[in-house]
Amino acid sequence: MLTIAGEPTRMRMLCLLFENKQACVHEIAQACDVSIATASHHLQALKEAELVESERVGQTICYCLKLTEFSKYLKPIVCDNYRH
Repeated sequence: MLTIAGEPTRMRMLCLLFENKQACVHEIAQACDVSIATASHHLQALKEAELVESERVGQTICYCLKLTEFSKYLKPIVCDNYRH
């Protein structure tokens, strides 16, 4: 799980979700300065690792953190190591 979360782009995505609770793929892509396809790829990996959940809102997919016991320990690791 930490290997997946430790990739720099994924760290930015997780930190963004810790700060905003929910964000759509295009918002995440823009904030991380990657294409929508790249963002989707990274988000799928985070979803498969059960770190995030997705919800379809119309034609858009939005993501939020999957709240677990582990996620509360993940925030300082991710957000303290990623500086905006």
